[in-house]
Amino acid sequence: MTGFDPDAILRALDAHGVRFVVIGGLAGNLRGTADVTNDLDICYARDAENLDGLAAALLQMDARLRGPGVPDDVPFTPDALTLRHGDTFTLSTSAGAFDVFGTPSGTAGYDDLAASATSIDLGRGLVVRVASLEDLMRMKRAAGRPKDLIQLEHLGALREEIERFRAQGMDPQQGA
Repeated sequence: MTGFDPDAILRALDAHGVRFVVIGGLAGNLRGTADVTNDLDICYARDAENLDGLAAALLQMDARLRGPGVPDDVPFTPDALTLRHGDTFTLSTSAGAFDVFGTPSGTAGYDDLAASATSIDLGRGLVVRVASLEDLMRMKRAAGRPKDLIQLEHLGALREEIERFRAQGMDPQQGA
């Protein structure tokens, strides 16, 4: 296992044509928070073609189940059938920790989040869909874990700052 490389995970997903929305801490970072994250979270479309693409990307990254009490040798076959029968998978990959959600807390899944997600250009030909600030807050509120509630405060502060910029007629992406 190497260090956390979200760019490598995103590029593997892109190479296999996976439709997804970035959620979680990295999405918050891309929106403007400074929270530290050590994993990449996505919400993926659950149609057959997308499951095939996600399975191929997971195989490319040597994905394995991870989590408290999950032995390294627990069998996991990252194929479309396994993905169809599950919803959320917490994984270790050759590019670091990667969590895939079919239906994140507080949402109805991919179509729900994709409706208000925006595309962000990460450079070098990689453009990803990122959950809206409001959807990130909705998911954190629904999850309700202490770390989510802390991040919810940060996202709320970011929203207030964006609203302040807009009220002053400024583009929050450009600063003052």
